[in-house]
Amino acid sequence: MSIIESSQKRPRILVVGGGYVGLYVALKLQKKVKAHGGIVTVVDPNPYMTYQPFLPEVAGGNIEPRHAVVSHRQHLKHSELINGTVTSVNHANKTAVIRPVDGEEFELEYTDVVMSAGAITRTFPIPGLAETGIGLKTIEEAVALRNQVAQRIESASNMTDPEARKRALTFVVVGGGFAGIETIAELEDMARHLVQLNDRVSKDEVRFVLVEAMGRIMPEVTEEQALWVVEHLRSRGIEVLLNTSLADATDGNLQLINMADKSPAGEFGTDTLIWCAGVMANPMVRSTDFIIEGRGRIDTRTDLRIKDENGEALDGAWAAGDISAVKDVTGGLPDGTCVPNAQHAVRQAKLLAKNLYAARYGVGSVKEYKHKNLGAVAGFGRNKGVAKVLGIKLKGWPAWMAHRGYHGMAMPTFERKFRVLGDWMVAWFYSRDALQLNNLDVPRAAFEASAAPKK
Repeated sequence: MSIIESSQKRPRILVVGGGYVGLYVALKLQKKVKAHGGIVTVVDPNPYMTYQPFLPEVAGGNIEPRHAVVSHRQHLKHSELINGTVTSVNHANKTAVIRPVDGEEFELEYTDVVMSAGAITRTFPIPGLAETGIGLKTIEEAVALRNQVAQRIESASNMTDPEARKRALTFVVVGGGFAGIETIAELEDMARHLVQLNDRVSKDEVRFVLVEAMGRIMPEVTEEQALWVVEHLRSRGIEVLLNTSLADATDGNLQLINMADKSPAGEFGTDTLIWCAGVMANPMVRSTDFIIEGRGRIDTRTDLRIKDENGEALDGAWAAGDISAVKDVTGGLPDGTCVPNAQHAVRQAKLLAKNLYAARYGVGSVKEYKHKNLGAVAGFGRNKGVAKVLGIKLKGWPAWMAHRGYHGMAMPTFERKFRVLGDWMVAWFYSRDALQLNNLDVPRAAFEASAAPKK
C-alpha cells in the first residue's frame, strides 16, 4: 500500500498549488490538523515556492537563485507533499484527479480543498512570440535570463558582423508594469557592469528597449512618479516606447505598431525578447465545478470560501490569491476585486488558514478579508528605485532601501531571509554575480563529447 493510499481515510485538507497561498496555508495548519488526526496535502509540480518579487534581482545577479525559493520538503515536514498537477476537481464528490510528475494519474478524496494554483504568464497570439520570447514568472526563467544577457554580451565582443553584433546587444522587454520595469532596470544595471569588465564592448553599443501598449507605466504608483521613472530610465539610455505594441516577433525580427493609429512604429532584430505583459489565473480552474467569473478566476466570498450559484458558501471549498476573485472593500481592480499581488496573497493565506480551522474544528470564528494596500515598492538596480508607502512618495536610494526592507521581511521563513540578506551583503562589497553558467540546457554535452567514438 502506498503512502497516498494509507492516508486516504484520514480527514484531508487538499492544497492545490504550493505558491504564496499554498505554502502559508500549509505552514499555519499542518501541525494543528495533524493533532486532530487529519492531514494537509500540498500538490505542486515544483518542490518549492518561488518568491516572485525577487526574480528581477535573481536575473540581475544580486540574489542566488536557490535563495529566492522556499523548499516545501524542508519547511512542510508535517504535510503530505505530492510533486504533480491537479488536473480536475469534482467538489460535488470532494475528489481531485492528480497527475504526478512521474507515474500515472490517480484520484484523491478530501474533506476541504484550498484552491491556490496562482497565475501564469498572459500572452497573446503574436507571430513568433512563443518561439522567440521568454517570461519572468519562474526561477528557471530568471536564471536563463542572467545567462542569456551575459552570454550575448560575451559573444558579441568577438563578433565582426555589425548586424549580428547589434542584434546580440539589443535587449527588449515588453510590459511596463512593476515586473517589466524592475526587470529591464536590473538587467541594464548588470549589463553595464559586464561591459566594464570587457574592453571589446562599449556601453553605447548595448541597447535596452521597453515596449508598453498603454500611455503610462506602473499604474500602481502616482502619475508623477511614473513620469519620473520614465525620465530615470531614459537617463540611463533605456528606450521607453509608450503607446506601442509588439505586432510580430518571427525569428527575433520585431515589428512594432503605434496603438493610436495602428501605424508601423519601428522594426529591428534581437536575440533577447522578454515578455512581462501581465498574468492570468491558472486555467486549471476551468477543470473544476466551481463558478468562474469574467476574468477567469474562482468566484470567492470575502471570508475566502468559494461561492455556490446563490452566492452562499460551499462547504469545504476555499480559495485565495491570484486564482480567486475576492471583493476588495478598500478599492482594487475596476471590478472591485483584490489586485493579484503578493501583498494580498500572503494576507489572504493567513486568514484563510484561520477561517478554515475555525469552520472545520470550531476553534475561533470565521472573519472577512479586509486589507488596505500599504503601497508599492520597486528596485531599479543598486541605490535606485521608486516607492509609495502609506501615501509617502520616495525615489532613488530611500525607495531602494524601502524595497529591500519590505521584501526582505516578506520573504517566507527566517532561513531564507538570512540567505537573501547574505547575498545582498556580499553584492554590496564585491558587486553582483553576473557570471553565466554555460550549457545548463545540455548538461551532458561535455560527457557525450568525451564518450563519443574517436574518429
